[in-house]
Amino acid sequence: MLLRFCRIVLLLGFPGLMLACGLFADADFSPEARAYFAAIKANDLPLKKPQPGEWLYENQEPGQTLKQYQQLRIVRPDSVRHTLYLLPVGRFSPLQQQVLQATRQYLQSFFQLPVVLLPTVSDTFVPKTARRRGTDGQEQLLAPYILSQRLNGQIPPNGLALMALSAQDLYPKPEWNYVFGLASYPDRVGVTSVYRLQDMQLTSRNYTRCLTRLLGISSHELGHMFSLRHCTHALCVMNGTNSLAETDSKPNRLCSQCQSKLYWACRYDNRQRLQDLSDFFRTHQLKRDASLAIRDLKCLPGQVQP
Repeated sequence: MLLRFCRIVLLLGFPGLMLACGLFADADFSPEARAYFAAIKANDLPLKKPQPGEWLYENQEPGQTLKQYQQLRIVRPDSVRHTLYLLPVGRFSPLQQQVLQATRQYLQSFFQLPVVLLPTVSDTFVPKTARRRGTDGQEQLLAPYILSQRLNGQIPPNGLALMALSAQDLYPKPEWNYVFGLASYPDRVGVTSVYRLQDMQLTSRNYTRCLTRLLGISSHELGHMFSLRHCTHALCVMNGTNSLAETDSKPNRLCSQCQSKLYWACRYDNRQRLQDLSDFFRTHQLKRDASLAIRDLKCLPGQVQP
């Protein structure tokens, strides 16, 4: 069977991304914010010419400007809905639980919103008809079943989005070998598997690699739920990817254009966000991502060497 996979492959009902949760009438930024976004353009890393097998080689995407983004009726936090929820599904080792806790902390820094890691639930709700053995002999769960039968309509009243984190491998339909995850952006739900991010088994030796991947994939997918499309502007966590190798080549950083869009949606404090991110990266010894966050932090007016 032809090996087919993608970071998250299906955008179910993409027009529904334009889901209202309040919209700022005034799209202008403060002088400090405008100066910051102009300055960090110099920190953007250019995209290389796409090679066969890579996402942009196979998908001719137009990208998304800030102006285009501002014209959408986007999901955004308000006084009612302001929290992101993560739901672990399956059995997780103590080391895997550490990855999930770190991911919760990271997403809270990334979006500057409360992130709740819900109690783990068993995957026994998935029937035999939605399970199979993969090509490596490991059991796989049918991702669309998890979306429709466990997640849809289950977002808490104060929730902006709900993402399940599966210990088991996933598949989206019979003809696919596997998928890293699946999301229904209009419904603001998704499921991601940690199985392949840990190279089948998580150990202390591949912990950092697994964590880095999960940080990128989870922030990417939740970014889509805020109506951020795949980035074609620069190297960015919102780039589409076709493989783990391509995913590993992307930094856990939003480019200047995508940062401006998320800021417009959430209106957080840029200085606080960057400080939180740089602290997280340094704590977890993610040197590449820490360096990029610190470079952006230095672009804020009056910022001294952290």
